[in-house]
Amino acid sequence: MKFIVKLFPEITIKSPPVRKRFIKQLRKNIRAVLKSVDEGVVVTGNWDFIELATSSDDSILVAQVKDLLGTIPGIAYWQQVKEYPLTDFDDIVENAVEVNRDVLKGKTFRVTCQRSGKHEFKSVDVEKYVGGGLNQQTDAAGVKLKNPDVVVKIEIKKQRYFLVTDRGPGLGGYPLGSMEPCLSLISGGFDSTVSSFLMMKRGVRTHFCFFNLGGHAHELAVKEVAYYLWSRYGSSHNVSFVTVPFEGVVEEILNKVDNSQMGVILKRMMLRASAQVAKEMYVEAVVTGEAIAQVSSQTLTNLSVIDSVTDHLVLRPLVAMDKQDIINISTRIGTEEFVKNIPEYCAVISKNPTTKAKPEKIVHEESKFDFSVLDEAIATRRKVFMTDIVSDDLAREEVAVVDHTELNDVVIDIRHPDEEEIKPFSLPDQEVLTLPFYQLRTKFPELDKSKNYLLYCEKGVMSQLHAMHLRDEGHENVGVFSPKKDA
Repeated sequence: MKFIVKLFPEITIKSPPVRKRFIKQLRKNIRAVLKSVDEGVVVTGNWDFIELATSSDDSILVAQVKDLLGTIPGIAYWQQVKEYPLTDFDDIVENAVEVNRDVLKGKTFRVTCQRSGKHEFKSVDVEKYVGGGLNQQTDAAGVKLKNPDVVVKIEIKKQRYFLVTDRGPGLGGYPLGSMEPCLSLISGGFDSTVSSFLMMKRGVRTHFCFFNLGGHAHELAVKEVAYYLWSRYGSSHNVSFVTVPFEGVVEEILNKVDNSQMGVILKRMMLRASAQVAKEMYVEAVVTGEAIAQVSSQTLTNLSVIDSVTDHLVLRPLVAMDKQDIINISTRIGTEEFVKNIPEYCAVISKNPTTKAKPEKIVHEESKFDFSVLDEAIATRRKVFMTDIVSDDLAREEVAVVDHTELNDVVIDIRHPDEEEIKPFSLPDQEVLTLPFYQLRTKFPELDKSKNYLLYCEKGVMSQLHAMHLRDEGHENVGVFSPKKDA
């Protein structure tokens, strides 16, 4: 199957060397992402658009490709097309009738033609001729130039032409890896997940930094959403997940710092730590999910005091966004339900938090703090590549992974509903429940405790993370189902 990928408009206004570099990176990213479902995919193109051809016309494969093309930064939109050599207008009409006959039945339409290359005709000539032919040779309700039921799209590229059979939106932004990397502070909430996504969308390879305040269960919950973000929108590039154990830092603040200053000082400690981690990873910027005045520590005065602890670049993609706008993005990218089911870990809550921190008072309060505790937290941080995130946790938590089922087993398909719809999963003579991963935490306790549950997902990573999380919460009757590929 043939697809045409249109570039994000901002790429096309770059200088020729930059544009070529961005397109080369986008080609590489598309190939890397699509190879997860089609090893034989072919990706070409180097200026106006990118072409890709799948290794087969299998309907499930084509649906997976369409879905993935909507998640790769740098794509404005994609078109599924049929390709033909350019001969004459009658040939275009003949093929357009074949492709659109059923689509146009009883509907109004118009023809649009985009053309590149040197030709003895104009785009409008094609539109008129093909429009007349379709009107005569199909059961269409007639031509309607304004607000028709169907738009028949034709693209002519030099001595080839394409008839568009389907179209879908891209993610926009720049190709991932076209910008320097960043380290994004992630807590698992709406703000940090959306700010991480926006950096990825802008082409920035985004590593994750997590300050652990709630033990292994907290870490697993955040790893789940971070893995989802990466696997959905950034899997063309491997990144790191850094865990900094911050329970000791929090305890030191609670025991020694004035109540009203605790929130600002906690943020300063996190920024000190993340800036140090970023420098050692040769990462140019730290990213946070802070927005002006959303909470007491995020006034302009407090943000200035927080930033003063480092000369490292601090980026805040959400700084002027409303909370509802942030939630809307979270819904669109698929993290809203995820976030709702991550427990809150409010380690430092001031009764009367300052909104106008005074630098001299902050310095005085921090003089009571034993900075060796912060140094220890930074020194004992753990870094794991996202591709190794499951094996890293399996070293601490045993989860049974099986390729067959027993009589008392129930398989739970935890994939996202969109993924499940594209490629339904079933087993002969075996009960299979459909329960999206973001509902597991709340719905799993309601299931029959006498049964043994095996979580299933396409690659086995999300299922293992969620199985570990459920076991951490005391559920022993959970494992992972990973069927043999040739089964």
